[in-house]
Amino acid sequence: MATAALHAGDLRAPARVRFVATIFAGSFLLFLVQPMIARMALPRLGGAPSVWNSAMLVYQLLLLAGYAYSHWLGRLAPRSQAAIHLTAFVAAAAMLPIGLIAVTPPSDANIFLWVPWLLLVSIGPLFLLVSAQAPLIQRWYALSAGGDPYPLYAASNAGSFCGLIAYPLLVEPVLPVAMQRLTWSVGYGLLVLLAAWCALRLPPKSSATAAPAEEQPIARSTIARWILLAAVPSGLMLATTLHITTDLVAMPLLWVLPLGLYLLSFTVAFAADRRLANSICRLAPVVLLAAAYGVFSNTPVYAAAFAAVALIGLFFVSAAIHTQLYELRPDPAHLTAFYLAMSVGGALGGLFCALLAPLIFDWTYEFPILVVAAAWILGANSPFPWLQNFWRSGGAPRVARWSIPVVLLIALLGQGTFGMGYSPWLVTAATMILIALPILAIGNRVAFAAAVAALMLATGGWSKIALSVEPGRMTRSFFGIYSIRTSGDGTRMLVHGTTIHGMQRHGSPELERYPTSYYSYGSGVGLSMAAAPALFGNHARIDVVGLGAGTLACYSRPGQSWRFYEIDPAVVRIARNPKQFTFLSRCLPNAQIAIGDARLTLEHSPPASADILVVDAFSSDSVPMHLLTREAFRAYRHHLAPGGLLLVHISNRFLDLSPVVAAQESDGWTVKLRAFVPSVQENGKWQTASTWVAMSPSPVTIARLEKGSGADKWAALQPRPGFAAWTDDHASILPIIKWTD
Repeated sequence: MATAALHAGDLRAPARVRFVATIFAGSFLLFLVQPMIARMALPRLGGAPSVWNSAMLVYQLLLLAGYAYSHWLGRLAPRSQAAIHLTAFVAAAAMLPIGLIAVTPPSDANIFLWVPWLLLVSIGPLFLLVSAQAPLIQRWYALSAGGDPYPLYAASNAGSFCGLIAYPLLVEPVLPVAMQRLTWSVGYGLLVLLAAWCALRLPPKSSATAAPAEEQPIARSTIARWILLAAVPSGLMLATTLHITTDLVAMPLLWVLPLGLYLLSFTVAFAADRRLANSICRLAPVVLLAAAYGVFSNTPVYAAAFAAVALIGLFFVSAAIHTQLYELRPDPAHLTAFYLAMSVGGALGGLFCALLAPLIFDWTYEFPILVVAAAWILGANSPFPWLQNFWRSGGAPRVARWSIPVVLLIALLGQGTFGMGYSPWLVTAATMILIALPILAIGNRVAFAAAVAALMLATGGWSKIALSVEPGRMTRSFFGIYSIRTSGDGTRMLVHGTTIHGMQRHGSPELERYPTSYYSYGSGVGLSMAAAPALFGNHARIDVVGLGAGTLACYSRPGQSWRFYEIDPAVVRIARNPKQFTFLSRCLPNAQIAIGDARLTLEHSPPASADILVVDAFSSDSVPMHLLTREAFRAYRHHLAPGGLLLVHISNRFLDLSPVVAAQESDGWTVKLRAFVPSVQENGKWQTASTWVAMSPSPVTIARLEKGSGADKWAALQPRPGFAAWTDDHASILPIIKWTD
């Protein structure tokens, strides 16, 4: 059994300060180094999500290894633990300043193997030792002070949260990468001193009272429960992140919120004061029900509201499940085994969402699956005494069994099945019933989980499943989730989350060749393609970064040479499939397409390979920062002919990318901007507003472009005062976020 929680007075005890400070500092450094290393790897490895998935896997495995190391160390005498740990700390300092080793992947490297190897060799020992701090220092506290060490885990997660927030909001905007490396290394040195300070309080051997507890084995069922209770919130955090950033609100830095709330849930669940945790546990099933209502929502008007509810639901669910973990904590003698099991669960949840789910599902179905799993965990206790009494009565198991077919039948009836026909009134009635039934079902795991699943099916789940069943309508890769949608007039759209990557009209060959969306005749790229023969002759070489549905291919002319660069093979398959889009098959059936990160490919291409280079990779919130740095623009210049033309698409709902591009003028680029706003008639032809920037190392090329397409259509792009060009060493999106409409 766990020891009693410390009283508030104990929290302020001087002996506790050093342990809290050490745990906080270690967790702060741990969550600071993860985005820092990812930032360092960006120019070298590219922005492929497969790279980040591999990096995430390495972090999870290193965390697991760190907890296993802590568990092994905890079996030794206290001062032996300190001697080994501090010696390892000092030895690992030889790898400072922290950073990636100076190697570049070969062209034929398997990224799923090469990236883990690179990270393990570069930061493995440092990350492992820092990750071991949280359980190890808690163990030392129990040995030296004799108090309950588990509330110290709240300080650990507070440090993790602060490190997570500090990087995008403070460290990245202020410090270049070189200074970040140095600052983190100094922090590592301070952490070694703090660990040594804690070690001074260790007794020569474990107290006698701990020995009987160590001899008592932990039941396998208990370990399995620890793993399950850690896995569900971990997976739910990743699933919520993907869901809200792709299906609801694609907003910069939004990924910070789910992870931050997940970390804060530990702080609440492991706090010495149990009042907040207990209140959250009572409310969590009801909050989960509200979050489940918007899981399959496809209504843009309420997207922000559903995202907010999903985040609140994540926090309440995580705090409530982690509270159950806290209540199952063992005697401090088994503390390291407890945290090792938790790390196994966290890794399993992460692996399921980051690696397994993209291979199994064509949509983020892991999100509703984990919501149902959370409902099963939290549904055992009702906040209403009379309901709790009912579910503990003799007839409850039979009611629970029958509730499954009943709620699923109601969910089906609401869709107009069984010959009833679709009716808004029927949908509303079924939804209201399915909101009431889960509340009544709280108190029985099976009934509550079934009712929550039925509610999600009735509020969009059946429609989403129907799309998945229909071949070719939805595609998922490690790079995103793509759906093919058709409007009332037959226009087909390629949609990635909340972003449209191409529209094609249908009805005749001419309509199918008509450039739409951001690529209309009046857009910056449309004007430039019309001027290409006058600028570069009939044999212009045109390269395009970003394929989408293949719309730009319909600007190709006989004699021209075209080449596309696309990071996602799934997009290539969609664009090449004439049953989905016919831009390529009708306009450029033999298009050359290079798959991979564009910057890495262009840097290894022969010089002066293209007359026009179109860079179209900046819509929505997923801005590949490494494609907008000074080094990237030098790669573009290397790829372009001396008088070549670079076109950069900077349309974005949340970011003002114009200062980033305008800052390149200091490197000798001549820059002009085309902001296209379609007329009512053009809107009817599915042309959308767009912002393109034309750049060239030759002012003559830009002057000829303006003359050929109309100087009044292009505007000067003035650099923002005080805004420095992004570099591989220093860049931040904070100064360019559109805080207001």
